[in-house]
Amino acid sequence: MDPFMGGGTTIVESCAMGRPAIGIDINKLAVFVSRVKTTTLSPKDTDAIRKWTLQTQGELNLRNPSVRPLEWIRHGYQKNVSCKATWPIRKTIELALSRVRLLHNEKQRRFATCGILRTAQWALDCRRAIPSASQFRARLTEHLLDMLSGIQEFSRLVLNAWRGRSFTVRRRALCLLRSASGMDLDPRVLKLPEPRLILTSPPYPGIHVLYHRWQVRARRETPAPFWIVHALDRWGASCYTFGHRQEPGLRRYFGEALSAYRSIARVCGKDTLLVQLVGFSDYGWQLPEFLSMMEEAGFSEVAVPAPSKGRAKQPSRRVPNRRFYASHRGSSSSSKEFLLIHKRTGPP
Repeated sequence: MDPFMGGGTTIVESCAMGRPAIGIDINKLAVFVSRVKTTTLSPKDTDAIRKWTLQTQGELNLRNPSVRPLEWIRHGYQKNVSCKATWPIRKTIELALSRVRLLHNEKQRRFATCGILRTAQWALDCRRAIPSASQFRARLTEHLLDMLSGIQEFSRLVLNAWRGRSFTVRRRALCLLRSASGMDLDPRVLKLPEPRLILTSPPYPGIHVLYHRWQVRARRETPAPFWIVHALDRWGASCYTFGHRQEPGLRRYFGEALSAYRSIARVCGKDTLLVQLVGFSDYGWQLPEFLSMMEEAGFSEVAVPAPSKGRAKQPSRRVPNRRFYASHRGSSSSSKEFLLIHKRTGPP
């Protein structure tokens, strides 16, 4: 189980290992991407997407008229992607999306849309220099062919791992759009067995992360990814991060986290391991506060064996793949994330 699923890595690896898994996230983008990444494709599907990809590259000409998504534009979903530097990328995305309907089924269309989303993020998110339309076309083809190679390997691993077993595709990987809080009352969760392993990474307290926006050039935010996947974003930034990072004492963060982890505790068995990576803007006081919250939610910490003699709690590492604005700050409290392992204490 991953109650803060994000891009779905935990669920993908579980499926490939032959372990049924459930992922939960409140972000529609996360659920969309995770469902695409955990949906196996047949050779017929991959051949159709490959053919579409190669044909589409030649059709993404800026001289061609695009279908403008007027309702999405009216509601601001193309904010900051139609300026002088970005309009060629925006129009190329529109041209690509208009061709998605040519694919034969919903699995193929979701996969192609995910490739467009990935390429649009490469072109727009946290980029100082916006690539040209021709560079976008080339990268879209590269991304989709790379994704096809990956999904073929994933499908092969899943087929081998699950051969002869009775689990349905739906049971193999269930990706739910909902909050972790209250998940213990969700009928879809209740009918599943207790998870043996919960592997996750929750929102980091006090750290600025935009889970629902891209930052174009001078950090100008855009909700364009929701337009691309055709999903409305009805939440503010604080909903995805448990609260504003500058709130004194992060009271809302720890309150929301407590509610979520109490629900998580109620679906755990006595042998369930909860393993997570957590970063902090100031781990001097936030790490003890987080551990106290976990204890109140019904978990006890498991010490991690140290490489040498003795036992070491909370080993840490430097956060990989940090955004450019975080990297400018150099080494700081927020540049570390900690490995925390817990088990449930007492009855659910």
